[in-house]
Amino acid sequence: MRADLHVHSNASDGTDPPAEVMRRAAQAGLDVVALTDHDTVAGHAKARRALPGTLTLLPGMELSCRLDGRGEGQRSLHLLAYLFDPGYPELAGELGRIRDDRVLRAQAMVGRLADLGVSITWDQVTAIAGPAVVGRPHIARAMAASGAIASPREAFTRDWIADGGRAYVARYALDPVRAIRLVRAAGGVAVLAHPRADRDTLVSDEQIAGLAAAGLAGVEVFHPDQSGTERAGLLALADDLDLVATGGSDDHGDLTGHRIGCETTGADAYHALLARTAATGPPRGRG
Repeated sequence: MRADLHVHSNASDGTDPPAEVMRRAAQAGLDVVALTDHDTVAGHAKARRALPGTLTLLPGMELSCRLDGRGEGQRSLHLLAYLFDPGYPELAGELGRIRDDRVLRAQAMVGRLADLGVSITWDQVTAIAGPAVVGRPHIARAMAASGAIASPREAFTRDWIADGGRAYVARYALDPVRAIRLVRAAGGVAVLAHPRADRDTLVSDEQIAGLAAAGLAGVEVFHPDQSGTERAGLLALADDLDLVATGGSDDHGDLTGHRIGCETTGADAYHALLARTAATGPPRGRG
Protein backbone atom coordinates (compact mmCIF):
# COMPACT_ATOMS: atom_id res chain seq x y z
CA MET A 1 0.00 0.00 0.00
CA ARG A 2 1.27 3.49 -0.93
CA ALA A 3 -0.31 6.63 0.51
CA ASP A 4 0.92 10.15 -0.31
CA LEU A 5 -0.47 12.25 2.53
CA HIS A 6 0.73 15.72 1.45
CA VAL A 7 -0.32 17.03 -1.97
CA HIS A 8 -1.41 20.46 -3.26
CA SER A 9 -3.61 21.62 -6.13
CA ASN A 10 -4.40 24.99 -7.64
CA ALA A 11 -7.04 25.43 -4.95
CA SER A 12 -4.07 26.89 -3.07
CA ASP A 13 -0.51 27.17 -4.39
CA GLY A 14 -0.13 24.10 -6.59
CA THR A 15 -0.23 24.46 -10.36
CA ASP A 16 -2.61 21.63 -11.33
CA PRO A 17 -6.41 21.38 -10.91
CA PRO A 18 -7.64 18.83 -8.35
CA ALA A 19 -8.84 16.47 -11.10
CA GLU A 20 -5.39 16.44 -12.69
CA VAL A 21 -3.80 15.80 -9.29
CA MET A 22 -6.03 12.74 -8.87
CA ARG A 23 -5.11 11.51 -12.35
CA ARG A 24 -1.40 11.84 -11.63
CA ALA A 25 -1.82 10.16 -8.24
CA ALA A 26 -3.34 7.11 -9.90
CA GLN A 27 -0.68 7.17 -12.62
CA ALA A 28 1.99 7.15 -9.88
CA GLY A 29 0.54 3.91 -8.50
CA LEU A 30 -0.83 5.38 -5.29
CA ASP A 31 -3.59 3.69 -3.32
CA VAL A 32 -4.38 6.76 -1.19
CA VAL A 33 -3.80 10.47 -1.74
CA ALA A 34 -4.50 13.33 0.67
CA LEU A 35 -5.35 16.68 -0.89
CA THR A 36 -3.88 19.14 1.62
CA ASP A 37 -4.22 22.64 0.21
CA HIS A 38 -3.32 25.59 2.41
CA ASP A 39 -6.16 26.65 4.73
CA THR A 40 -8.89 25.47 2.37
CA VAL A 41 -10.86 22.41 1.33
CA ALA A 42 -12.10 24.09 -1.85
CA GLY A 43 -10.58 21.41 -4.09
CA HIS A 44 -12.11 18.39 -2.39
CA ALA A 45 -15.38 18.21 -4.33
CA LYS A 46 -13.62 18.34 -7.71
CA ALA A 47 -11.09 15.77 -6.53
CA ARG A 48 -13.84 13.36 -5.44
CA ARG A 49 -15.64 13.66 -8.76
CA ALA A 50 -12.42 12.81 -10.61
CA LEU A 51 -11.31 9.87 -8.46
CA PRO A 52 -10.25 6.80 -10.44
CA GLY A 53 -11.81 3.63 -9.08
CA THR A 54 -8.50 2.38 -7.64
CA LEU A 55 -7.74 5.51 -5.61
CA THR A 56 -8.93 6.65 -2.17
CA LEU A 57 -9.04 10.34 -1.28
CA LEU A 58 -8.12 11.23 2.29
CA PRO A 59 -9.68 14.64 2.94
CA GLY A 60 -7.10 17.03 4.34
CA MET A 61 -5.69 20.52 4.60
CA GLU A 62 -2.38 22.18 5.49
CA LEU A 63 -3.18 24.57 8.32
CA SER A 64 -1.10 27.72 8.87
CA CYS A 65 0.24 28.13 12.39
CA ARG A 66 2.80 30.34 14.11
CA LEU A 67 5.56 29.58 16.58
CA ASP A 68 7.40 31.84 19.02
CA GLY A 69 5.33 34.96 19.27
CA ARG A 70 3.46 37.31 17.01
CA GLY A 71 4.20 39.86 14.32
CA GLU A 72 7.54 40.01 12.55
CA GLY A 73 9.10 37.68 15.13
CA GLN A 74 6.82 34.76 14.40
CA ARG A 75 7.99 31.61 12.63
CA SER A 76 5.81 29.51 10.38
CA LEU A 77 4.68 26.05 11.39
CA HIS A 78 2.26 23.91 9.41
CA LEU A 79 -0.09 21.17 10.51
CA LEU A 80 -1.56 18.58 8.18
CA ALA A 81 -5.16 18.06 9.28
CA TYR A 82 -7.15 15.03 8.14
CA LEU A 83 -10.76 13.82 8.35
CA PHE A 84 -12.07 16.90 10.17
CA ASP A 85 -15.49 18.49 9.65
CA PRO A 86 -14.78 21.66 7.62
CA GLY A 87 -18.13 23.07 8.76
CA TYR A 88 -17.19 22.97 12.45
CA PRO A 89 -17.98 26.62 13.32
CA GLU A 90 -14.89 27.62 15.30
CA LEU A 91 -12.47 26.03 12.85
CA ALA A 92 -14.34 27.42 9.82
CA GLY A 93 -14.23 30.90 11.35
CA GLU A 94 -10.48 30.72 11.89
CA LEU A 95 -9.90 29.50 8.34
CA GLY A 96 -11.84 32.46 6.98
CA ARG A 97 -9.75 34.84 9.04
CA ILE A 98 -6.51 33.20 7.84
CA ARG A 99 -7.55 33.42 4.20
CA ASP A 100 -8.61 37.07 4.51
CA ASP A 101 -5.28 38.00 6.10
CA ARG A 102 -3.39 36.16 3.37
CA VAL A 103 -4.67 38.77 0.91
CA LEU A 104 -3.59 41.72 3.06
CA ARG A 105 -0.20 40.14 3.66
CA ALA A 106 0.40 39.38 -0.01
CA GLN A 107 -0.50 42.94 -0.98
CA ALA A 108 1.98 44.27 1.57
CA MET A 109 4.71 41.95 0.28
CA VAL A 110 4.15 43.13 -3.29
CA GLY A 111 4.59 46.68 -1.99
CA ARG A 112 7.84 45.81 -0.25
CA LEU A 113 9.15 44.10 -3.36
CA ALA A 114 8.35 47.22 -5.38
CA ASP A 115 10.43 49.25 -2.91
CA LEU A 116 13.27 46.78 -3.56
CA GLY A 117 13.03 47.32 -7.30
CA VAL A 118 10.99 44.22 -8.25
CA SER A 119 8.45 45.29 -10.84
CA ILE A 120 5.46 43.08 -10.14
CA THR A 121 1.88 44.18 -9.53
CA TRP A 122 -0.98 42.89 -7.44
CA ASP A 123 -2.95 42.25 -10.63
CA GLN A 124 -0.17 39.94 -11.86
CA VAL A 125 -0.18 37.99 -8.60
CA THR A 126 -3.96 37.56 -8.55
CA ALA A 127 -3.94 36.49 -12.21
CA ILE A 128 -1.51 33.70 -11.28
CA ALA A 129 -3.50 32.71 -8.18
CA GLY A 130 -6.89 32.76 -9.92
CA PRO A 131 -9.60 31.69 -7.46
CA ALA A 132 -7.06 30.03 -5.15
CA VAL A 133 -6.01 31.14 -1.69
CA VAL A 134 -3.17 33.62 -2.32
CA GLY A 135 0.21 32.48 -1.05
CA ARG A 136 3.89 33.26 -1.31
CA PRO A 137 4.39 30.80 -4.21
CA HIS A 138 2.10 32.97 -6.35
CA ILE A 139 4.30 35.99 -5.59
CA ALA A 140 7.38 33.89 -6.34
CA ARG A 141 5.97 32.91 -9.72
CA ALA A 142 5.25 36.57 -10.52
CA MET A 143 8.83 37.47 -9.54
CA ALA A 144 10.20 34.79 -11.87
CA ALA A 145 7.95 35.95 -14.70
CA SER A 146 9.25 39.50 -14.23
CA GLY A 147 12.85 38.36 -14.56
CA ALA A 148 13.80 39.45 -11.04
CA ILE A 149 14.77 35.85 -10.24
CA ALA A 150 15.48 32.84 -12.42
CA SER A 151 12.99 30.47 -10.76
CA PRO A 152 10.27 30.70 -8.10
CA ARG A 153 12.42 28.74 -5.64
CA GLU A 154 14.92 31.63 -5.53
CA ALA A 155 12.26 33.85 -3.93
CA PHE A 156 12.40 31.82 -0.72
CA THR A 157 15.60 33.31 0.67
CA ARG A 158 16.34 36.05 3.19
CA ASP A 159 16.94 38.34 0.22
CA TRP A 160 13.28 38.13 -0.71
CA ILE A 161 10.20 36.48 0.87
CA ALA A 162 11.47 33.71 3.14
CA ASP A 163 10.57 34.05 6.82
CA GLY A 164 12.48 37.09 8.03
CA GLY A 165 13.42 38.14 4.48
CA ARG A 166 13.59 41.72 3.23
CA ALA A 167 10.12 41.60 1.71
CA TYR A 168 8.58 39.20 4.24
CA VAL A 169 5.38 40.26 6.00
CA ALA A 170 3.90 38.29 8.87
CA ARG A 171 0.25 37.29 8.82
CA TYR A 172 -2.42 35.93 11.07
CA ALA A 173 -1.94 32.27 11.91
CA LEU A 174 -3.05 29.97 14.68
CA ASP A 175 -1.13 28.96 17.74
CA PRO A 176 -0.38 25.28 17.00
CA VAL A 177 -1.72 23.99 20.32
CA ARG A 178 -5.04 25.74 19.68
CA ALA A 179 -5.02 24.49 16.09
CA ILE A 180 -4.55 20.88 17.21
CA ARG A 181 -7.43 21.22 19.63
CA LEU A 182 -9.69 22.74 16.95
CA VAL A 183 -8.92 19.91 14.53
CA ARG A 184 -9.63 17.34 17.21
CA ALA A 185 -12.86 19.10 18.19
CA ALA A 186 -13.85 18.97 14.50
CA GLY A 187 -13.38 15.19 14.53
CA GLY A 188 -9.98 15.03 12.86
CA VAL A 189 -6.33 14.39 13.52
CA ALA A 190 -3.29 16.65 13.12
CA VAL A 191 0.21 15.79 11.89
CA LEU A 192 3.17 18.15 12.09
CA ALA A 193 4.34 18.92 8.54
CA HIS A 194 8.04 18.80 7.54
CA PRO A 195 9.50 20.01 10.87
CA ARG A 196 13.12 19.75 9.66
CA ALA A 197 12.76 20.83 6.02
CA ASP A 198 13.78 24.47 6.46
CA ARG A 199 16.65 25.64 8.66
CA ASP A 200 14.86 28.93 9.32
CA THR A 201 11.76 27.20 10.69
CA LEU A 202 13.12 24.14 12.48
CA VAL A 203 10.85 22.73 15.17
CA SER A 204 12.82 21.42 18.15
CA ASP A 205 12.32 18.07 19.86
CA GLU A 206 11.03 19.91 22.92
CA GLN A 207 8.48 21.83 20.87
CA ILE A 208 7.29 18.64 19.18
CA ALA A 209 6.93 17.01 22.60
CA GLY A 210 4.75 19.92 23.68
CA LEU A 211 2.53 19.50 20.64
CA ALA A 212 2.29 15.75 21.29
CA ALA A 213 1.08 16.52 24.81
CA ALA A 214 -1.60 18.76 23.28
CA GLY A 215 -2.94 15.94 21.10
CA LEU A 216 -0.76 15.87 17.99
CA ALA A 217 -1.28 12.53 16.24
CA GLY A 218 1.78 12.29 14.02
CA VAL A 219 4.84 13.86 12.48
CA GLU A 220 5.80 13.97 8.79
CA VAL A 221 9.09 12.08 8.64
CA PHE A 222 9.36 11.14 4.97
CA HIS A 223 9.54 14.42 3.05
CA PRO A 224 11.73 15.31 0.04
CA ASP A 225 13.46 18.15 1.90
CA GLN A 226 14.40 16.14 5.00
CA SER A 227 17.70 14.27 4.96
CA GLY A 228 18.31 10.72 6.09
CA THR A 229 19.85 11.97 9.32
CA GLU A 230 16.85 14.19 10.02
CA ARG A 231 14.47 11.33 9.25
CA ALA A 232 16.27 8.99 11.62
CA GLY A 233 16.03 11.55 14.42
CA LEU A 234 12.35 12.16 13.77
CA LEU A 235 11.61 8.43 13.67
CA ALA A 236 13.22 7.98 17.07
CA LEU A 237 11.33 10.95 18.45
CA ALA A 238 8.03 9.71 17.02
CA ASP A 239 8.61 6.36 18.71
CA ASP A 240 9.37 8.04 22.04
CA LEU A 241 6.28 10.27 21.84
CA ASP A 242 3.89 7.66 20.39
CA LEU A 243 3.39 9.68 17.21
CA VAL A 244 2.55 8.21 13.81
CA ALA A 245 5.42 8.68 11.33
CA THR A 246 3.91 9.76 8.01
CA GLY A 247 5.25 10.61 4.56
CA GLY A 248 4.21 12.77 1.64
CA SER A 249 5.61 14.37 -1.48
CA ASP A 250 4.46 17.95 -0.76
CA ASP A 251 3.84 18.07 -4.50
CA HIS A 252 2.96 21.47 -5.99
CA GLY A 253 2.85 20.42 -9.64
CA ASP A 254 5.23 22.33 -11.91
CA LEU A 255 6.76 24.14 -8.95
CA THR A 256 8.17 20.92 -7.50
CA GLY A 257 8.70 18.91 -10.66
CA HIS A 258 5.50 16.84 -10.47
CA ARG A 259 6.90 14.61 -7.75
CA ILE A 260 3.63 13.13 -6.46
CA GLY A 261 4.28 9.71 -4.90
CA CYS A 262 8.01 10.29 -4.37
CA GLU A 263 7.49 9.94 -0.59
CA THR A 264 4.72 7.84 0.92
CA THR A 265 3.17 6.51 4.10
CA GLY A 266 3.03 2.76 4.59
CA ALA A 267 -0.06 0.72 5.46
CA ASP A 268 0.69 0.39 9.18
CA ALA A 269 1.19 4.12 9.68
CA TYR A 270 -1.82 4.99 7.54
CA HIS A 271 -4.15 2.73 9.50
CA ALA A 272 -2.67 3.91 12.80
CA LEU A 273 -3.52 7.47 11.78
CA LEU A 274 -7.08 6.51 10.87
CA ALA A 275 -7.44 4.77 14.23
CA ARG A 276 -6.72 8.05 16.01
CA THR A 277 -9.47 10.03 14.34
CA ALA A 278 -12.79 10.71 15.99
CA ALA A 279 -14.46 10.99 12.56
CA THR A 280 -17.60 8.94 12.03
CA GLY A 281 -16.36 6.99 9.04
CA PRO A 282 -13.41 6.08 6.83
CA PRO A 283 -12.31 8.15 3.84
CA ARG A 284 -14.30 7.45 0.71
CA GLY A 285 -13.18 6.34 -2.68
CA ARG A 286 -15.51 6.48 -5.68
CA GLY A 287 -19.09 5.82 -4.60
